[in-house]
Amino acid sequence: MDLRDLNDEELLRYSRHILLDEIGIEGQSRIAGAKVLVVGAGGLGCPSALYLASAGVGTIYIADDDEVDLTNLQRQVLHTTARVGMAKVESAKTQLNELNPCNTVVPIAHRLEGEELEQLVAQVDVVLDCCDNFKTRHAVNRACVKYRKPLVSGAAIRLDGQLAVFELNNPEAPCYHCLFPEGDDVTEVRCATMGVFAPLTGVIGTLQASEALKILAGFGQPLYSTLQIYDSRNCEFTKMKIRKDPKCSVCNA
Repeated sequence: MDLRDLNDEELLRYSRHILLDEIGIEGQSRIAGAKVLVVGAGGLGCPSALYLASAGVGTIYIADDDEVDLTNLQRQVLHTTARVGMAKVESAKTQLNELNPCNTVVPIAHRLEGEELEQLVAQVDVVLDCCDNFKTRHAVNRACVKYRKPLVSGAAIRLDGQLAVFELNNPEAPCYHCLFPEGDDVTEVRCATMGVFAPLTGVIGTLQASEALKILAGFGQPLYSTLQIYDSRNCEFTKMKIRKDPKCSVCNA
């Protein structure tokens, strides 16, 4: 991860971060020099990208093959009514550039997969999984395992959310496949059929950004090897430790 010198405007813009002993000039310089991949520009990707951009992440790659729909606007806070029909990543870039012109936002308006996904994961510092399907989640996990990149995974459906951080540069740590093995009889659920509570996506997406920034700046204790479950009905968090699967076909391959 590179450190980038901050100009006078950035020193003022990020002054409330710099005042924190845990971040300071060095931590903010690490954030400014960082590259992050956000997979998904929907309910989780929107708040994640907003806080990554506002906090000064130097380069944000954001990938999604969908267009803005009126039903998205209940929770996908990067998009607006005027941008219905626009590619989500272009809508996201417009909003993020207005928020913070100091960042570089790279929109990818198609589904990341195969060699392209691997090449992009190889060059970033942290990956945020904000997608809504297991096929993409497992593909992202495999790439992160291969290149030993930290993975911040979030999920939200109906009134329940999940957050987990995978320390994939640690050979003793579990990966996403250890927690949710690919090929298991898992029912795919989508907001379009199950519904989702709007602020829930904000809670989980913001926590994803928080965990990513902690990793980039090098402070605190990221939620490594832990699944955090959030029940928005009762505002309750539950933590469960994730153990490495010694027979995992991904991280033990």
